[in-house]
Amino acid sequence: MKLVFATNNENKIKEIKSALGNKFEILSLKDINCNEELPETQDTLEGNALQKARYVSDNYNVNCFADDTGLIIASLNGEPGVYSARYAGEEKNAQKNIEKVLSKLKGENNRSAYFETVIALIIDKEEYLFSGKAKGVITETLSGNKGFGYDPIFQPENLNRTFAELTMEEKNKISHRGKAFDKMCNFLLEQ
Repeated sequence: MKLVFATNNENKIKEIKSALGNKFEILSLKDINCNEELPETQDTLEGNALQKARYVSDNYNVNCFADDTGLIIASLNGEPGVYSARYAGEEKNAQKNIEKVLSKLKGENNRSAYFETVIALIIDKEEYLFSGKAKGVITETLSGNKGFGYDPIFQPENLNRTFAELTMEEKNKISHRGKAFDKMCNFLLEQ
């Protein structure tokens, strides 16, 4: 089955292809000549995921899925949350986002946080939602050079390494996105 992943983020495409193997043919927005910025104006992860998936489904008439992910930090009252990608500005600069988080957490003892991913899947105009969480803590310094986004400062529980220090296979087994994708894949395989 062909499925369009409503993203042009090469890192996300690699992650999902690694997780799915050859079970599905995953296409990116570039593959369907969708070059516009997808709308992302909702105030929840679910809302943003659905908004992006509906846009692609309605405008390109394809089966597709979209995700939205947030980093929720307890001592920052849930920030950056739904604004994780643009926490330090609309340019969505990962390094600036990390610097802002570390600055706001300076001197803070409670560094507990979790990532949550919500995936909206649209198959033949039917909508489905899947979610996954990964609990952990925000480290005081960056560590590792794999992954993307906040990975260098997020240490998942029961590990002494950040997401950026894990191989893609290790990360997929325990990450928020990996858990959500597993739920979606299991659902698709049962159809």
